[in-house]
Amino acid sequence: MCGIAYVRLRKPLKYYYDKYGTWKYGLEKLYLLMEKQHNRGQEGAGLACVKLHSNPGNEYIFRERAEGSSAIDKIFEDVYKNYKDLTDAQWNDPEFAQNNLPFAGEMYLGHLRYSTTGKHGISYVHPFLRRSNWKDRTLVLAGNFNLTNVDEVFANLTRIGQHPRDMGDTILMLETIGHQLDMEVQRKFNKYDAEGKSYEEISALIEDNIDLGEVIRRSENGFDGGYCICGMVGHGDSFIFRDPNGIRPAFYYCDDEIIVAASERPVIQTVMNVKLEDIQELEPGQALIIKKNAEYHLERIRPAGEIKKCSFERIYFSRGSDKDIYNERKKLGELLTDQIIKSVDGDLYNSVFSFIPNTAEVAFYGMMHGIEQVMIEEKKKAILSGNKFTDIELNKILSARPRQEKIAIKDIKMRTFIAQDKNRNDMAAHVYDITYGSIHPKTDNLIVIDDSIVRGTTLKQSIIKILNRLEPKKIIIVSSSPQVRYPDCYGIDMSRMGEFIAFKAAISLLKKNGKQSIIDDVYKKSKAQVGKPKEEYVNYVKEIYAQFSDEEISKEIALMLTPSDVTTPVEIIYQSLDNLHVACPNHSGDWYFSGDYPTPGGNRLVTHAFINFYEGNFDKR
Repeated sequence: MCGIAYVRLRKPLKYYYDKYGTWKYGLEKLYLLMEKQHNRGQEGAGLACVKLHSNPGNEYIFRERAEGSSAIDKIFEDVYKNYKDLTDAQWNDPEFAQNNLPFAGEMYLGHLRYSTTGKHGISYVHPFLRRSNWKDRTLVLAGNFNLTNVDEVFANLTRIGQHPRDMGDTILMLETIGHQLDMEVQRKFNKYDAEGKSYEEISALIEDNIDLGEVIRRSENGFDGGYCICGMVGHGDSFIFRDPNGIRPAFYYCDDEIIVAASERPVIQTVMNVKLEDIQELEPGQALIIKKNAEYHLERIRPAGEIKKCSFERIYFSRGSDKDIYNERKKLGELLTDQIIKSVDGDLYNSVFSFIPNTAEVAFYGMMHGIEQVMIEEKKKAILSGNKFTDIELNKILSARPRQEKIAIKDIKMRTFIAQDKNRNDMAAHVYDITYGSIHPKTDNLIVIDDSIVRGTTLKQSIIKILNRLEPKKIIIVSSSPQVRYPDCYGIDMSRMGEFIAFKAAISLLKKNGKQSIIDDVYKKSKAQVGKPKEEYVNYVKEIYAQFSDEEISKEIALMLTPSDVTTPVEIIYQSLDNLHVACPNHSGDWYFSGDYPTPGGNRLVTHAFINFYEGNFDKR
């Protein structure tokens, strides 16, 4: 779920200085593209710059990386330290900047890191750099991706004689694409050398004629996973390409001055101040290739597969300022109306609605709209019933509307030293503060919407306990997403089966109902697949859930998440899978809910995750 930001200036720096008053136009756009995608990376950030006109003996690639939630500020502070001793004349001379200053270039690549491997350290922060004395063999790479077949990619590299220094998918992608870039350069060199060209002529011809589409095509055919990958070659070519299932997002904008790309559409819309229709989505299996001369074209890398754009992007991860995402999140909330009304036995007049956390706010608006529509229909029926009402009775009918309150406020951030303490659970109960007096004790139902309930840890340790302090008649926790049942091997770090509360609930129900044999049988069938080609794997974990309805599993989840000292009845309502697709019709990727993985590597990963659970290997991913 990382974020990418790419900027390619199509004019000399002087052009931007004359028009916009600054030669840092590209650098400033990159900063904005990154800052407005801060939601996509709290663990680290990095940027790289390529200068197109550096003379031999001078650096032409610059890079800064940092860890932590303030990494964006840190890397740009470090960039600007290079300019602190400039005279006014130098500061206002774009040609001086272009010829002498670090990060004063035409190509920029930024990245925001959201770890999917559990690995930390500056060496894991993008962009990654593969250096060479030949500019056309030097590669900078960053992306939003997760491969499910790193073992196969690693084996392919070692088979040709490489010695990768790490098993991480970023290194393996860098070395795979870098190798194919080397091969492409060598092919071109052999061709022009056979034609009798001088070395100087050959270098120029190679830079003008590298076939990046072929480089990507030869590299990408061995990848299994979800990815959007950006790369810059030292001589000036660059590319962005997307996986054939469209799992990870990619958007771009081009005009005669600039080319930009990012992981989210509204970011480009805001930073470039353009209309929604001016921004294009990179198609699954397609690459945007930008040449050294700033000309660009789209190229088909692999035929599009079954389109499975990630629905979790829409529910939770992407910024809600996108027009379509905003409406989809509202719809997700609205589609929960019937389940909520059933849960409160139709008593909407004694029900109070709220949301936790803030990311659920848009779904909350949709939920309130759905409840309000139901109450409007009730008003109409009452008025059209033919009964005669007093003014007081009529006013009561007309003034009825859903009751909403700001029930909980996030009060403190759990510090690392507290999180590691043995009293962590007690401390976690104080992360949120409660709004006392916001409901009628013992009378009101309290309905709180969340965007997702994956592990349920915060609910049990904190939220349900603090809601219980208000003494509601009933606590109803509503999730705008369905039950997360399976690992997300293409994005968010959800890889341990035993961490999912839905999985725990299903296992608990099987044991309570004397069906341990089903768990054992799934293990045997899963274990029998180990060592087979990934294309032959079947997701037998589905059989764990097939024994029960969604409602039965939700009921068991509520029992498991209700603290022992909470006496208020607690119910948990999840979005249905069918309604998810109604709300997000163009993003059908739902493998973490349904177990229907779009690539063979997904079935292999879930199989091994279940085996690790069954065998007690809790630290394996």
